[in-house]
Formats: sequence, structure tokens, C-alpha cells
Amino acid sequence: MIKNRPSYLLVVLVFAQFAGTTLWLSGNAVSAQLEAELGLKLGGWLTSAVQMGFILGTLLNAIFAVPERVLSSRLFVYSALLGALANISITILPFNTPVVLISRLLTGMFLAGIYPIGMKIAADWYGKDLSRAMGYLVGALVLGKAFPYLLKGLSFEWPWRAFLYYISLIALFGGLLLWVLLPDKPLPSQHNQFSIKALGAIFKLPELRAAAFGYFGHMWELYAFWAFVPAIWKTYLHYHPEISFNVYIATFGVIVVGFLGCWLGGLVALRIGSGKVALVQLLISGICCLLLPIFGGASMAIFALLMFVWGVSVVGDSPQFSTLVSRFALPERRGSIITLVTSIGFAITIFSIQLIDFLLELYPYDFRIFWVLCLGPIFGIWSSYRKFASNRSNL
Repeated sequence: MIKNRPSYLLVVLVFAQFAGTTLWLSGNAVSAQLEAELGLKLGGWLTSAVQMGFILGTLLNAIFAVPERVLSSRLFVYSALLGALANISITILPFNTPVVLISRLLTGMFLAGIYPIGMKIAADWYGKDLSRAMGYLVGALVLGKAFPYLLKGLSFEWPWRAFLYYISLIALFGGLLLWVLLPDKPLPSQHNQFSIKALGAIFKLPELRAAAFGYFGHMWELYAFWAFVPAIWKTYLHYHPEISFNVYIATFGVIVVGFLGCWLGGLVALRIGSGKVALVQLLISGICCLLLPIFGGASMAIFALLMFVWGVSVVGDSPQFSTLVSRFALPERRGSIITLVTSIGFAITIFSIQLIDFLLELYPYDFRIFWVLCLGPIFGIWSSYRKFASNRSNL
């Protein structure tokens, strides 16, 4: 154990990460009410605006070396406060489409001080068992993103404004808890400056390229899947009018089981390596995607099983690809490399989200449009298989 590491550190960090990331999909959980009040369809733009903001936030943090200049717990709580305010800004400002989208963009920008900073805190305190800690942290991210759907499913009568206030209070509480309870590692004497030259390293170093490309393939599928889980459930109900269930609770279930993929993946990675765990989970999620139209006519139990397996595997590879990128990044440019890989990955999600949104407009209630998500696992496996599938490598 690292000297002076509090025994409760991981519990507090996981809870704070969960609480802060409840902001991420809070807009999606009330999208139907927002669209009804606005009188127009926002579609995938609610999610894409958050993704754009997150990309902007991570790049600004890297360019100005914010994590090296501000204590991690302080940066986390500041980001939680500003993210909470951005989340409820649409309840205060004039209510229109530009304000809604700018609010989601700013929420995403401040999330850049929550999710990556949580991983930085874990990296500061954990050594050989970082893959396990990463599994818990990304699992907390999964719980945070699923929670708004649970809250919405249990509270049909809540106005969307009250709902956003509750989510913001949860995020702020998590930030304050981390700030009060967790110690900080000293700031480095020299700031690591962001370097665009790190982009070249991503493509030149074979192991780093394999890890980054695998992550890119994973990201093509992940956020589009999460954003459109309600649409998948509604499509199933369209073909099975005799069946009835709460779509919000079902969506929560599919997203939240991803915690198992992250947690178990982290434990297995300690034995067989992060690379193999990531490849297996990427393969399983790709197979689930291919089987979706085939299982669309199946019983509720079989279809739900497919969705839950997909929910477990679609995110379970995320902490392992992140661990691999961190491991193979050049030490002198590690911060820039991780930032660029993360930013490119989130930029990719915007294209897949908007593509699914476009296809849903053209072909509503057609499961086959989700086959485009298979491109992510195919690319990820193709680009990283040779480096990480070999039995000689416990990476």
C-alpha cells in the first residue's frame, strides 16, 4: 500500500465520481419534457453538446496545465459547483433552444474537472493495482450516468426543473465530500506543458497506437448506445404492444450493469492483462450489436438478457483501454497524450450519436440502423488484436 493512503480513499473517490457524473445524462432523462415545452425535437444534440463541452474542457485543462496548478480536490469541487450551476441554468435563464444547448455544453466543460481528475487522483494513490481502481472509477461513471434515469423512472410527477435541481445537489454534495475528506498529493514543481507533438506519438508507437485505436473503436459505440437505449426499448415495445414496462427504469438497468463489466474486468485484468480483457469485452459488445435485429422479435426475457449483456460489455473495456494508454504513453508527454486520446475519443462519439439520430429520423423503429455501431468494435479489434491478444503478453 502507498504510504499515508487513507483506507477510505477509494470509497470516497468512487462516490464523488458517481455524484459528479450524474450531471452527464441529466438532460437526456428529461428530454421528452424539454422537447414538449420547446415544441421541437432536440434528438442527439443534448448528448452531443455535453460531449463537445467535455472535449473543450479537457483541452483547456491540458493547454493551461490546470491539473498541475490547482490541487485535485479543489479543482474537483470547483468543477462540481460550476457543473451544477450550468445544469440548472436553464431553469433560471430564458427558456429556449440555444440556452438549453449552451447549458449542456457548459455542463460537459465542467465535467472535464470531474471525470479525468478522479482518474488523476486514483493514479496518484494507486500503483500496481491501478487497473482495479480504474475499474471502480469507470464503474462509478456508469452509475452516475444511469442514475438520472432511475430517478426519473421513480418520479413521474416531478417537473423537469425540480429534477435538475436534485441532480445538481447530488453532484455538489459529492464534490464537497471529496474536498473535505481526501488529502492531496503536492503539486509538481514544474508544470507539464501541453504539446501537440504528442499526436505524433499516438500514431508512431505501436503499443500506444493499438491502445488508442482500440479506445477509439470503443468510443464510437459506447455513448451512442447509452444515448439511444431508450429508443431501443421503445422500438421493442412498438413491435410488442402487449408488453408494458417503465422505459426509464429499463434504461437505468442496462446502463448500470456496466459497473459489473468495469469492476470484474479490473479484477480479471490483474491476472490476464488489460489488453485481453478489453478485446474480449469489445468482441462481446460487437456481437450483441449484430444480434439486436434478430432478437427484436424474441420474448421479453431473452431480449432483456441481450440488452444487459450488451450493457455490461459495452463499457467494461473502457478502464482497460485507459490503463493501456496511460501505460504506453511517453512519460514526458503522458498528460498531453492522455488528453489528446480522450479528446479524439469523445469527438468520435459526436459523429456516431448524430448518425444514429439521423437514421432514426429516416427509419424509425428499425433495429438494423444500430448495426452502424458495430463499426467501432470491428475497428477496435482489428487495430489492437495483434498487440494484446498474444498469450506471451500480460498487458
